[in-house]
Amino acid sequence: MKNQFVLACASLVLASPLVAQTPIADRYRATANRMIATEFADSSAWNRLAEMTDKFGHRLSGSESLERTIDWILVEMKKDGLENVHGEKVMVPHWVRGEESASLISPRATPLHMTGLGRSVGTEKPGITAPVMVVGSYDELTKRAAEAKGKMVLFDVPFTSYGQTVRYRGGAATAAARVGAVAALIRSVASYSIQSPHTGAMGYDTTVVKIPAAALSVEDALMLHRMINRGEKVVVNLKMSAQTLPDAPSRNVIAEIRGSEKPDEVVVLGGHVDSWDVGQGAMDDGGGVVAAWEALKLIKRTGLRPRRTVRVVLWTNEENGSRGGVGYRDAHRGELDKHVLAMESDNGVFKVRGLGISAGAGGLAMAQDIASLFSSFDANKATEGGSDADTDPLNALGVPAISPNVDGTRYFWFHHSSGDTMDKLDPHEMAENVAFLAVTAFVAADMPGYLPRSAVRPEGR
Repeated sequence: MKNQFVLACASLVLASPLVAQTPIADRYRATANRMIATEFADSSAWNRLAEMTDKFGHRLSGSESLERTIDWILVEMKKDGLENVHGEKVMVPHWVRGEESASLISPRATPLHMTGLGRSVGTEKPGITAPVMVVGSYDELTKRAAEAKGKMVLFDVPFTSYGQTVRYRGGAATAAARVGAVAALIRSVASYSIQSPHTGAMGYDTTVVKIPAAALSVEDALMLHRMINRGEKVVVNLKMSAQTLPDAPSRNVIAEIRGSEKPDEVVVLGGHVDSWDVGQGAMDDGGGVVAAWEALKLIKRTGLRPRRTVRVVLWTNEENGSRGGVGYRDAHRGELDKHVLAMESDNGVFKVRGLGISAGAGGLAMAQDIASLFSSFDANKATEGGSDADTDPLNALGVPAISPNVDGTRYFWFHHSSGDTMDKLDPHEMAENVAFLAVTAFVAADMPGYLPRSAVRPEGR
């Protein structure tokens, strides 16, 4: 039977996914059901995340709170009896927000709800006071470039999708500086708002002057736009003491269950341990961190030891530099031909709908077979696309990547905002994520066959 299964897996790698079928789920269904039932029996994952976020708060790269969190995780992982627990040094950016404010000066005086964008420069102590010009796109700014000199440019761009709208967070300062603006404001990149501005990383072009950049709440951005549409002169004062300090030492966290037969072959799963400095970073990405950690613990407490090694990696500095993902790739480059799968949970530990996969030909069919193990909680659909920010450096070198597809309805309500707190997460939904990661990691680490490797992309070289 074992030889027949090996042949079936090998044929799937080579054959069309429309033709080939593999009995992965049949082989592992009983084990998967046992793991799922064990995880659903308690709320230990949610409780552990609550302890971490309540104890340490946010975990911005370079901060003391991030490093204290990592220290705590390492101690707790050793208490859990996990193997090869250690940190791997990574140098990370150290941006500090400092004090900040935005105030409407005219046509009436009132504070505005704002948050500085990550990596922004600050202002002089008195701040910048300037009239505001509102545009709805980069194209509109180009057409009205002559009006922008000496003004703050507010990009009032409605949220459509994160990928589309986040372009304004990343590039607003550069675009505004090119036409002579003194500061850039954006309508918060959020699908819903209750006066809750969202932060996030932005960047500068070295060919233009660096100007401060901040997000206004959706409500305040719309208010300023209405005022200008009525012909009123809108003047705002922006104060930001943000600064970038020299790079600081941090760590990727590593823990394992060593493989019984092929310990040099590795399945990686994890989340990113850093967060923004607003809220608790519970959803982004404390939930992914603890779900991966608890998944490894679930494999152990179920008494399982797969053929290959299962390795949790808690990446540092995803939010404003991606140094953790790149650092792991570089530190383990010589081993990546034996990394058989990489998984990251970084979309919130909400209701699991299925999985996404980035792999070679035949990978989607194998992923669908694995996904069928989660029919009991309606998470049995596989789709293309499973590489995430920290696994992408590995996927670019051919390592197959999987990520959980979760219900994203509420994710961008709270993403990068002060609303990213524990109360947004449900204990049972989090348990689903733990079970998903644990079962998928165990199957990939134990099955005789392999997921097909991805094509090597130029950025992976």
